[in-house]
Amino acid sequence: MGDHKEQSLRVGAAVRRRRRALDLTLAVVAGRSGLSVPFLSQVENDRARPSRSSLEKVADALRTTAVELLAAADPACSVDVVRAEITEAAEAAEAAGVGPEPRVRTLVRGHHQLHASEFTGDHDAGREFQHRNDELMYVADGAVEIEAEGRAYRLARGDTMYLTGGVRHRWRATVPDTRVVVVAVAEHIEAVQDRTR
Repeated sequence: MGDHKEQSLRVGAAVRRRRRALDLTLAVVAGRSGLSVPFLSQVENDRARPSRSSLEKVADALRTTAVELLAAADPACSVDVVRAEITEAAEAAEAAGVGPEPRVRTLVRGHHQLHASEFTGDHDAGREFQHRNDELMYVADGAVEIEAEGRAYRLARGDTMYLTGGVRHRWRATVPDTRVVVVAVAEHIEAVQDRTR
């Protein structure tokens, strides 16, 4: 994996998310780790980069590992282009007038706070989903029928549906060559409503 100092990551947000998920104060984490509250505050706000040793102390205090914290870290500044992949089989099917095979394509690579996928064609309509975090479905082409919380919804090209975390749902394409883009808050993020407000 290499030295984490060479990676362009902001580990502070991952530390803060983990601490809040455990409902711990900075003082408690400082006591458990042997590090100071001001230093931990600087780490969480990405004003200080912890050494490997300090990161391991923080991870131990948060009942996780340095590797897990780094995996959940945010990229500092990144731009990533995901190109559309058109296979020879898809081109041949299109030329023959046959719709493409159902497929899913990830639109965001890596381990980020956002997850996005494009579904083309149909998929297992019997499969029920229930995600921990919020999700947005956008119909780029075609039409779908979505069953959510016991109600059926029909969406056509350009329509969107927003589902809050925990909503059980399933969907199916109702016309050939349907393309649906699904964007969700990643499962490793604790994106729950702040009840202290």
